[in-house]
Amino acid sequence: MWIPVAKLEQFQNGRLVVKVEGEKTPVLLLYTGQEIFAISDICTHDKNPLSDGPVEGETIKCTRHGAKFNLRTGKATLPAPRPVKAYKAKLEDGQVWLEV
Repeated sequence: MWIPVAKLEQFQNGRLVVKVEGEKTPVLLLYTGQEIFAISDICTHDKNPLSDGPVEGETIKCTRHGAKFNLRTGKATLPAPRPVKAYKAKLEDGQVWLEV
């Protein structure tokens, strides 16, 4: 099921963290100018938010210990022990939608 979660105008520097009903952790939305990515905004290594991390290609890096997470799949690199949840996201007429 696709649900509306934000308007593109709410983003700052291509980023926005939203609370999605039914999800335990906040969701980080990233807009690259062409594509929307959505992942859980919590590092599985130490619970640090990922929202302030640098984006390198299709990965985001945790600022605390350097774990990286793939923005499409959520796949993690050490020291993170588990992936984060990745969501399908789309942008239609300025509205961001997530599949939950």
